[in-house]
Amino acid sequence: MEFENKTDLVFGIHPILEGLESGENFDKILILNSLRTPQAKEIIATAKERGIAVNKVPQQKLDRITRKNHQGIIGFIAPIEFHQIEDILPDIFARGKNPFLLILDRISDVRNFGAIVRTAECAGADAIIIPKKGSAQINGETIKTSTGAIFNIPICKVSGIDSIIPFLKESGIHLIACTEKAEINYTQIDYTPPIGIILGSEESGIAISNITKSDSTAKLPLIGKTKSLNVSVAAGIIMYEVIRQRT
Repeated sequence: MEFENKTDLVFGIHPILEGLESGENFDKILILNSLRTPQAKEIIATAKERGIAVNKVPQQKLDRITRKNHQGIIGFIAPIEFHQIEDILPDIFARGKNPFLLILDRISDVRNFGAIVRTAECAGADAIIIPKKGSAQINGETIKTSTGAIFNIPICKVSGIDSIIPFLKESGIHLIACTEKAEINYTQIDYTPPIGIILGSEESGIAISNITKSDSTAKLPLIGKTKSLNVSVAAGIIMYEVIRQRT
């Protein structure tokens, strides 16, 4: 199998097929948007069966990633094993814990993601839920920014945040969306029940549909002229309010 960086990247049609067949832990696969060979179709079908995100991209994007002969397809190897929240959550309850979940809606910046993971692990969060598409790539930079915390907290990939909300609510998780659209200050929210805190990307925030499906919304007060906080800073503030109320 041909790697550019053995912890991150594999490219070429046959190496990608080989990786999929051998159960390699792909984070995502990029494929040339004009590639329509039988092998490309097989890769797309197999990846989707395994729940691996496949993004169709232009030639220029692939060429920026590697100068080698990628044959129109590049796969990113995840340095961690992803978990299923459907397996993790019942286990949290079975161990007598009060679930504390973090749900990240399309946070794509690697350093923000790594910083959030680091704080979440320090704050005792039980798991982090991310969508397969639109999330930061988990790579060496993520590991470095999280100072290795990413190895100590389950990361659960789901097809979409909206698709997992019904399961979470049926399981008794109170969903709290942190958004500037909220009217209630974050300190007025009760974080003592089983909770899932939803945070959105700095560009577009939490999807409106996910805000609507949440049980509560919370905002951080902004006193100065700047109208937003870095999402990793906001996450830290909210998570330590959870600790304050629970201890």
